[in-house]
Amino acid sequence: MKMSRQFPLNALRVFESAARQMSFTRAGEELGLTQTAVSYQIKLLEDTIGEQLFLRRPRQVALTEAGERLAPKIAEAFSIIDEAVTNLNDASESALIIHSTATFASRWLARYLGTFQLENPGIAVRLETSQEVIDFSRTEADVAIRTGKGEWPGLRVHFLMKSHFTPMLSPGLAATIGGVKTPEDILKLRIIDPGDPWWRIWFTAAGMPDVDLGGRPSSRFGAQAFEAAAAVAGQGVAILKPEFYADDVALGRLIQPFDLLSDDGTDYWLVYPEARRNSKKIRAFRDFLLKTIPAVGN
Repeated sequence: MKMSRQFPLNALRVFESAARQMSFTRAGEELGLTQTAVSYQIKLLEDTIGEQLFLRRPRQVALTEAGERLAPKIAEAFSIIDEAVTNLNDASESALIIHSTATFASRWLARYLGTFQLENPGIAVRLETSQEVIDFSRTEADVAIRTGKGEWPGLRVHFLMKSHFTPMLSPGLAATIGGVKTPEDILKLRIIDPGDPWWRIWFTAAGMPDVDLGGRPSSRFGAQAFEAAAAVAGQGVAILKPEFYADDVALGRLIQPFDLLSDDGTDYWLVYPEARRNSKKIRAFRDFLLKTIPAVGN
């Protein structure tokens, strides 16, 4: 008999349990079914294959000859399926694919991934970067770092850090105008990506809502990390998240002339599909990030 897509596979699982335990009652307890439901599934299987599989006796059941022949084959088949799924899960849990913006990946995440792998030697990490918002149904990524308001249906979200920003520049560039002491001083220098809406937000917070940067030379680097590199090279003033560039400040490559920080209402979040919330590798990475980020400050 050729098995079709309509073959009652659930009935086979019920049969395997009942044949192994020689009890419809215990099979029901194992599978979370009533004894009546077990009897129905066994009858459905018998009707499908045209053979009686159990002898129903008072307070006990026994396999027929047909049942005796079928039981070990079904048990072997389910064992093969269980092994295949276990092996697949083991392989899947051994590699973690992280999607992130280039800036978060290079300026924060990369420096801590080594520690994560030391703490989780069984998990290999692959890091992918782009500015695109990925669709988890169309990518192999397990988790993603996103900026936004944390409102993504179907995804589990965890707050990581505020996405605030402030002007930063090289000490050498600041020295060309005798230092940057007031927000007005910034306007004496080339501004990297004057079309970035962060500039308008920051100048408004600094008491200069009418600043017009529209006539300035346009420049667009595509990622904050590249704007920071241009600022380090003295090519202009960039508006950056200062936590990402603490090393550059410590080494004297950048300065943060003002304590004023602004934000656009978006933050950094760890996200992954709700359906994958119980994945061991995802839980390990989530716990690591939430443990590590408070240590470096929000």
